[in-house]
Amino acid sequence: MSSAATPRVVLLDIEGTTAPVSFVHKVLFPYARTHLARVMVEHSADPVVQQAVADIAKVAPGVPPLEQLERWMDEDAKVAPLKALQGLVWAEGYKRGALVARLYPDVVPELECWYRAGIELAVYSSGSEPAQKLIYGHTEQGDVTPLFSRFFDLRVGGKKEAASYSALVQDAGWQPHDVLFLSDVTAELDAAAQAGLRVCQIVRPEDGTVAGTEHAVAGNLIEAAHIFGLPVVGQA
Repeated sequence: MSSAATPRVVLLDIEGTTAPVSFVHKVLFPYARTHLARVMVEHSADPVVQQAVADIAKVAPGVPPLEQLERWMDEDAKVAPLKALQGLVWAEGYKRGALVARLYPDVVPELECWYRAGIELAVYSSGSEPAQKLIYGHTEQGDVTPLFSRFFDLRVGGKKEAASYSALVQDAGWQPHDVLFLSDVTAELDAAAQAGLRVCQIVRPEDGTVAGTEHAVAGNLIEAAHIFGLPVVGQA
C-alpha cells in the first residue's frame, strides 16, 4: 500500500482487540459486581452516582437501582449508567492496587511505534471514558494513556451505529478515510465502514473470535500494520 494511503489515525476498540476478553469478563466485571453496592453507598454524594441513579429511574421507574444494575450486568448491557458506576468501582480498585490491566503483548510496542511515527491514536469503547483511562493508565507496562489523543465512549452513540462514527470523526476534525478502526466485532466494523472509515477485524485466538468475510482480518496489531502500510515495531 502506498504511503499516501497510510492511515493518519488509528481508532481502537479495547475488549478483544487490545485487552483479552478474559480480563474484562473474569477480572473487571466480577470485581465491579462484588463492590458495586458498597461503592454506591460510600460515594452516594458523588455526582457520578447521583446522575447514574437518576438515569436508572428514567429507564426503569420503580425498580431499585442496584436491582436494575444487576440485571444489566447479567445481560452485559452497554448502558451508560452501568458503565459510569463500573468505572467508579474500578477506579477504586486500581488505586488500591487490586486491579492491574493486562494487554496483549503486541499492543504497547506497536502503539508506541505508531505514536513515534506521528500516527494519531484514539480509543472508542463501550466502557466509559474514565474506565478506558483506568485500563490504559494501570497496565502491566505502566501508564500508556499519553499515547492516545482522544477517548470516545457511548456518549457519541452505540458502536454498531454508523452515525456514532460520523459524530466522533466530526468531533475530532478527522476525515473518515484517514481513520483506521480496529475491532473484533464485525457489526462495529460494518457501522464504521458505512461511515467511511477503513476497518480491520482483530481476531485473537485466545478470545475465540470468529473471522468475518467482509473486512480485512489480522491476528494482532502487527499484522494490521502490514496490511495498511503502518510502521511495524522493530523495522526501519
